[in-house]
Amino acid sequence: MKKVVFENEHRKKHFDFFSGMNHPHFNLTANLDVTAFLIFAKRRALPINFSLVYVLSRAANEIKEFRWRIRDKEIVEHETVQPSFTVPTDEADVFSFCTVPYDRKAMTFITEAKKVQEAMRSNPSIEDDPGRDDYLFMSAIPWVSFTSVQHAMHYHPHDSVPRISWGKFFEQSGKQLMPVAMQAHHALVDGRHMGRYFELLQKFLAEPSAYFMA
Repeated sequence: MKKVVFENEHRKKHFDFFSGMNHPHFNLTANLDVTAFLIFAKRRALPINFSLVYVLSRAANEIKEFRWRIRDKEIVEHETVQPSFTVPTDEADVFSFCTVPYDRKAMTFITEAKKVQEAMRSNPSIEDDPGRDDYLFMSAIPWVSFTSVQHAMHYHPHDSVPRISWGKFFEQSGKQLMPVAMQAHHALVDGRHMGRYFELLQKFLAEPSAYFMA
């Protein structure tokens, strides 16, 4: 982890401008083509949910702005950020958070995710570890092909952890599509970074063998 200091005056003003807002987050939702990804996962007998968490996390980890977090009035950059995603439990009809250490190797990540989920089924938790902000908060909404999402979060002090959601697959023009929503703090993430995230994510989904087998 390292401290981020803006040398560019306009970038400083951008940070100050959005940091002063009561609601500094913005959300972008887009439908992504998951046709090749689903075919690949089925042939390899890969768990769809964990595989999606891996791809969504990898795209975020490869863009430094999504690894930035605000602490007081300073910014830190984490080397990696860890997906904390929703999973069902045996205790109730509400979810538990399942936090898995990010690993760039897909199969290593998926193996660990299976272990953590099993532990969470009977011992659910929705609490974050005190003092940690190296998360990506993620949630699957597999019942709805949504067009937008609004997340619960702390506004004071500002929570700078990005939120990522994905929804129900649907067919359009012979392709399988999936809605993905990304919510991020505008003082850290701008439209260009958000666009880069979706471009990179679509690349990973279109060429899964190049990333899952590496």
